[in-house]
Amino acid sequence: MTAPLMSLTWTDHLTGRQGFLVVDRLVRGVSSGGLRMREGCTLEEVTGLARGMTMKEALHYNPEGRYVPLGGAKGGIDCDPQDPGAYPLLVRYLRAMKPYVEHVWTTGEDLGLTQDLVDRAAAEAGLVSSVQAVYPLLDDETTARRRLADAFGVEVDGIGLDELVGGCGVAESVLTALDRAGVPHTGTRVAVQGLGTMGGATARFLTRAGLIVVAVADIKGTIANPAGLDVEALLAARDAYGTVDRAALRPGDRELPGDAWLSADAEVLVPAAVSYAIDTANQGRVMARWIVEAANMPVLPAAEQLLAARGVTVLPDVVVNSGTNAWWWWTLFGDIGPDADEAFAHIRRSMRTLVEQMLARAEADGTTPRAAAHAIVADRLPVIAERFGWYR
Repeated sequence: MTAPLMSLTWTDHLTGRQGFLVVDRLVRGVSSGGLRMREGCTLEEVTGLARGMTMKEALHYNPEGRYVPLGGAKGGIDCDPQDPGAYPLLVRYLRAMKPYVEHVWTTGEDLGLTQDLVDRAAAEAGLVSSVQAVYPLLDDETTARRRLADAFGVEVDGIGLDELVGGCGVAESVLTALDRAGVPHTGTRVAVQGLGTMGGATARFLTRAGLIVVAVADIKGTIANPAGLDVEALLAARDAYGTVDRAALRPGDRELPGDAWLSADAEVLVPAAVSYAIDTANQGRVMARWIVEAANMPVLPAAEQLLAARGVTVLPDVVVNSGTNAWWWWTLFGDIGPDADEAFAHIRRSMRTLVEQMLARAEADGTTPRAAAHAIVADRLPVIAERFGWYR
């Protein structure tokens, strides 16, 4: 793939902190990708994430669907989201990026930011919505916006539907891999890094499918129990940043160092927190058979090569965590309604089809699932470009 269409670096005039926007591609003049905030965020990181968004959009292309894939983009701000000045910085960033959000970049929550926070900051920055650039592509904007708002108002067991859809997709990716390998769900062990929106929802769906979560990691460290953790109790004890109150731990739960999840005695690892979590130095500690990338870019390419050489399969982020983005557009464009059961069923069908296709392609080509996903995207991009227009 060629260089991004547009790459911007913004410097805040009050703090000197930097923010970034990368538009990798436009389809029908619009791109899609979330906005993250973390200390140490870089332009290189955002560029890689924007390219991943182009892939995610293309992978979910369905010629019979109402949702037409957009181009890929990503935003990033180099700041600790818990910094007292983080929110004013977010508002200033969005104010600076206002022309792009109005016309070419649809965005939303990502690492370090919730959708509620993005929406509040967008309004303060003078924006109609963080996804307003897509409105001209809708057949009936009023109905579509109401449908999406209604979907964001749906709760399942006290958790918003928007917080669950991504984890549903990650869990279905895990289950598809297990089914293809003939491994039963019941009793299969999982370790999860990160118990925020994506990690928490993934853990919930997997335990309800019969798997056992034996370790979870948050900013305070790893919580482990070889007999299985009480995931629902841990979810109920989280704060807004996904940190678990240790008072909720049971007698058999152990507190371990923060990186202990990596070497957990489990068949499946789900990195669902930061990028670059697994590198060449620590990949040798992985005992799992599968690594399922719920976070963006958690496994470095060189580490993935070493893991593949010793039989560890990495299911790539561009497929695994694409459910959240797709759910937004399926709902807004009208492929599904604001209903949890309908949303989960649609996500499961779509993710299972996509993961099956990726794994079958990898097996046929004798390559990794990531390479297979790239090959599928390479097949689809020319079709999308010919039908809808493709701007580089």
